[in-house]
Amino acid sequence: MAKQRQTFNEINITPLTDIFLVLLIIMMVIAPLLDQQGLNLAVPSMVEETEELKETKIIDVVVGEDNKYYIDDNEVPLSELQNTLVNLSKELPDGLLIEAKSDSTHGAIVKLMDIARESGVKSISITEL
Repeated sequence: MAKQRQTFNEINITPLTDIFLVLLIIMMVIAPLLDQQGLNLAVPSMVEETEELKETKIIDVVVGEDNKYYIDDNEVPLSELQNTLVNLSKELPDGLLIEAKSDSTHGAIVKLMDIARESGVKSISITEL
């Protein structure tokens, strides 16, 4: 006598449910970590040549080779940079323009941005020399 096999008529969704549960738990753990504050950078817009340029009062800092900081072609040591920016931000309240040379590191630029924020500078723009 031959046994007759029963046909499989239903789909087993237990493994699928397990996978969705694991994905849900992963998303619940990761979601609070995604709510971190980022950097607010102002991207300079293109200005037409015929448009009249107003005089702005911006602090201009050059990040040169070996990650040295220059304001008005004078080197400013890292230890004095915050005090210098605090004093200049009173005279030049429109923001900070960071001019980075191609051989400067990202770490030096980010350090300058952090010091500028602590000094009370509200607007920061970055350009490459």
